[in-house]
Amino acid sequence: MRSSSYPVLPTRALRAMVVLALTAGIATTVPAAHAGPATAGPAPAKAAPAVAAKPYMGWSSWSMQSSKYPGLNPDGDYSYLTEANVLKQTDALAAKLKKYGYDHVNIDAGWWMDKSWKTGFDQYGRQTPDPVRFPHGMKSVADHIHSKGLKAGIYLPVGLEKGAYGDGKVPVWNAPGCTTADVVYSDLRTTNGWDNAYKLNFANPCAQKYIDSQAQQFADWGYDFLKLDGVGPGSFKSGDNYNNVADVAAWQKAIATAGRPIHLELSWSLDIGHAADWKQYSNGWRIDTDVECYCNTLVTWENSVNDRWDDAPAWSRKAAPGGWNDLDAIDVGNGEMDGLTKAERQSYMTLWAINKSPLFTGDDITKLDGYGVSLLTNKEVIAVDQNDSPVARPVTPVGDQQVWGTKNPDGSYTVALFNLGDAPASVTADWASFGFSGNASVRDLWNKADLGTHKNKITEALPAHGSRLFTVKPGGGALTTTSYEAEATANTLSGNASVAGCDACSGGKKVGNLYTGGKVRINDVTVKKDGIYTVQVAYVSGDPRSVTVLSNSGNGTSLKFPSTGDWGTAETVSVQLALKAGSNTITFDSGSGYAPDIDRIVVPQSV
Repeated sequence: MRSSSYPVLPTRALRAMVVLALTAGIATTVPAAHAGPATAGPAPAKAAPAVAAKPYMGWSSWSMQSSKYPGLNPDGDYSYLTEANVLKQTDALAAKLKKYGYDHVNIDAGWWMDKSWKTGFDQYGRQTPDPVRFPHGMKSVADHIHSKGLKAGIYLPVGLEKGAYGDGKVPVWNAPGCTTADVVYSDLRTTNGWDNAYKLNFANPCAQKYIDSQAQQFADWGYDFLKLDGVGPGSFKSGDNYNNVADVAAWQKAIATAGRPIHLELSWSLDIGHAADWKQYSNGWRIDTDVECYCNTLVTWENSVNDRWDDAPAWSRKAAPGGWNDLDAIDVGNGEMDGLTKAERQSYMTLWAINKSPLFTGDDITKLDGYGVSLLTNKEVIAVDQNDSPVARPVTPVGDQQVWGTKNPDGSYTVALFNLGDAPASVTADWASFGFSGNASVRDLWNKADLGTHKNKITEALPAHGSRLFTVKPGGGALTTTSYEAEATANTLSGNASVAGCDACSGGKKVGNLYTGGKVRINDVTVKKDGIYTVQVAYVSGDPRSVTVLSNSGNGTSLKFPSTGDWGTAETVSVQLALKAGSNTITFDSGSGYAPDIDRIVVPQSV
């Protein structure tokens, strides 16, 4: 599924706001947000997660549609999307990737538009397939997809598209007396990421009836998946016009009565402040802008694969069976067309897997190279994405070198090392970051090799933008540690620093207001011998923030802590600090900026 699926301009800022202006029935795509209270009535409670029990896997058309790669769109921008191309990719997916779990074929923006992006609608204001792109119609395509044992996906922008309005006189299917004038606000306020649709007014029951009619059409055609795009808050839009929570609730309600299970996926760059709404009403949500570069490849590292390392941590606790964080397409299979080095392709797939993102590729499956096949079909890596472990998080600050991990139900750990720097570098995962020490057995998932026993840590030399992915099984016991609360009265607070309540924090308190010189110094941190200690720091931060950390009278290092998602959630990262035998101090200094709130530190009793 694509983030902003209509044509998008190359720069990310423009891409987020404009995409082929859709006026007078000329589609500019990418739906954005819709506002309005959920007056359509309470949505039904979510059923047991038969839909989206695991992150979905498959293929989507948008990456190739959006690329300038030679030959992909010979009939003009975004012309790749045709029935013939969808069927070709369907057959290739079934032959090459289905047995590894890839079972969705998702048709993105443009299926109801001609190649000049003029939209088409039926007599009830519902999108109807363009007869040139899809000469046999959408049901025929879904039937072919199903004949291969796969699931069919389709796409819509949020709101009532302008071309469907028809002066407000278009009747709504199965809703006597309702017309398009009844489903929107009388002032024709716009909504969605591209303002190419009118905002639905759910104070009028006709608006829900219109959504019901669309959902029923997709169910009748046989679709199993819907990407609803341009949803807000998000899609780089805010304000009442772009609040589409009511739309999403209406879609969930409509799907529940359409007679066919349909996975509802939301796009793009959704507002994390409404994560509870997205979880309640949908099965997945895009957390970021488009991964595609809108250039002569499918993606590039800088535009915008590497952004996900910064943006994914905030969402880590939001995903669960029934609804997943969507990092967007994994374009790692086509080599030159992808626009990435081999190291970047592996890191890309590694991050998606440890975040339990849907694994859907936008590559040309008919032309996968050998390395791409090895990435997309590695069963051990796919299992990381599909198993019952929590979503991984960074266990170190988020600089050029990072360690991410999560504890698995069997007591082992999934551990990923990343070098995001532009030059080769070594990255070390200390077992103390995960709360244990001693020997541990290590399995290299990408190379499908057992690496034997490693004591206290593992260090790997990584190329620029490189990664490794391991399963680590501790052989010893838990680390013996001592905890120190940041709010303890024996500590020293300076500047704006102050103690505040924190339900998620140890002891129910934290030290906050660490900005423009605010500091907290934790006193009398005692260890038995000199050494470099892996100190775990529990903190709260609604956005990524940097803080200078120092022991005793050292100079300190500015470290960026990843977002915990909101100001009511505590997470932990580990930092390396030199401590001396006896009593020490550990200081968190905001400097001239804004630092995270500090809950406590946990110090090993020995190195």
